[in-house]
Amino acid sequence: MMNNNNKLAELEAFLFIHGEPVTQNKIAAILDIKHEELNSVLSELKNRLEGEERGLTLIADEEKIQLVTKPKFGKILESFVRDELSEDLTPASLEALALIAYFAPLSRARLDYLRGVNSSFIVRSLLLRGLAERFPDPDRANVFLYRPTFDLLRHLGLEKKENLPDFEKFQSLLKAFESQADISSEAIPVAADSISAERKETYIDAEDKVLN
Repeated sequence: MMNNNNKLAELEAFLFIHGEPVTQNKIAAILDIKHEELNSVLSELKNRLEGEERGLTLIADEEKIQLVTKPKFGKILESFVRDELSEDLTPASLEALALIAYFAPLSRARLDYLRGVNSSFIVRSLLLRGLAERFPDPDRANVFLYRPTFDLLRHLGLEKKENLPDFEKFQSLLKAFESQADISSEAIPVAADSISAERKETYIDAEDKVLN
């Protein structure tokens, strides 16, 4: 039972951090379980999410699964999104935008890893504001990559993202960090409190470059 509970927690965490529809084959590979066990864990998670005290639910077709908010909370979320888009960018949004601007093309999984937290809502906000755009990853089906929009570059007075201040410096810092950490673009994000002070200072510096 403990093992099943562990897989249930792993499944919920993965679906939450992934943020987009994902195939059952990929889930089974990530969790290292057989499809029969996956079906059992998916069924258990769906049953638990049906409780009135839960705000999320599972949607699925024959192949893909996604963790989403329940439709009955649509008005609350719509109001929140409307208020969010009418305000200035938050420090968290600026951090994500700086990472996308400097390190694009960037997957959601890689962005979440670099920030140490889930970026789903922030990325959607940047997309709606026209500051970032997504496109299919040519090398991996069902994966999207993110990059700064032409409007953002035009607003910054740049012809291309490579003209961002200290662009090569930040590219080198990223390569050094990922080489030291020995991670891939599919790595699942680490906890936010494990981000080093040096790593945070690098992102703050990148934010300043985008703003100024």
